[in-house]
This record gives sequence, C-alpha cells and structure tokens, in this order.
Amino acid sequence: MTATTAAVMGVSVMGAALLLTGCGDGQDTASVPEGWGTLETRSLSVGYPKSEGYAEQPAAERAKSNAAVALQQKDGIRTGMVSVQLDFATGVSDAAGAAAAAGAGIGMNSTRRATEDVRLAGPDDAREARRIDYDFTADGQDDTPNVGTPMTGVLVAGVDSKGVPFVVRLNAVKDAVDAEDLDAFVESITVK
Repeated sequence: MTATTAAVMGVSVMGAALLLTGCGDGQDTASVPEGWGTLETRSLSVGYPKSEGYAEQPAAERAKSNAAVALQQKDGIRTGMVSVQLDFATGVSDAAGAAAAAGAGIGMNSTRRATEDVRLAGPDDAREARRIDYDFTADGQDDTPNVGTPMTGVLVAGVDSKGVPFVVRLNAVKDAVDAEDLDAFVESITVK
C-alpha cells in the first residue's frame, strides 16, 4: 500500500504497517476483550473477565499445580475461576494427548457437551489445541457454591513451543458466563 493510497483510505502508513505485522509468520498474538485482564505464564497468556469481578490470585494463595489463577468471588463464595496448569502430565507430546489427560480430570459428575480442535495464536508449532466444553455440579468444598449448584466449564489443552503440556480452564456458575464470553476466553489464548 502506498502512502497516497493509505491517505485516501484514511489509514496512516504506520497503521497499515502495524496491521501487517505478524501476518503469515505464525507469531500472532490473540486479542483480549476490552475490560479483561491477562494472566501471563512462561507457556502462554490468557484473558479473563476482569470487568465481571475476576481478580488475579497471588502466587502464595493458589494451589501449587496452578501457574496462574483469576477468581470471581461473591459473598466469600468462588463463583468463577480461570486457571492455567503447566507440565501437568507426562508423556504428552501433542494437543490430543494433552486434552485426553486434561479431560480425565474433569470428573465423574461432569457432562461433556462438545470437543473440538482449535488453533490458538502463537508459533506455528504450538497453535494446535483441543477445546472441551462441559457441565458439572458444585461440590460445596473450598468456598465453591452449594452442593449441586449447576456449573459450566471450558478447557483448552495443548503443548507449547518447548513441548510443555498446558491446560487452561474457565469454570463458573452456569449462565454466569455466556457462550460468547466462553469463545472470547478461548480466542484470548496466546501460546509461547
């Protein structure tokens, strides 16, 4: 695009160059919706709905198995959680293996609604992942909603560019996060 063409179209030359950055090289970065925060780990970054009351949990307060967590709490009850686990399984070398290992941890009281392959932002050798949507009921433990409360979840599992398996989850009270936000959550992941 020439400077003259860009000016006629109302686009600055610098803006046009920025739009082209990353195209075709597999190093793109996912977009995070306005009002959302970002959890950063050594393997990936992921957005979380900060504008909906989610807040990043300090490292000293989260479980050892989690590399990053954002929680939504209402009246002392954890109504939503975004979590990232890294290197959570051994012998996993691809998205299918990571999803199988992560899916096994969903739990007996869960119902899978859908499983699909997705392409994430990041290096070409780490973009393949698998998404699993599921429903479950709260167990009332560890400040979660009352036993039997309907919950919904989505997990995305894959392997980063260094061969480290990852799983990213969003669990929330059913209908508190709509399908559009679940999609935005998946689309906000950038693998490193």
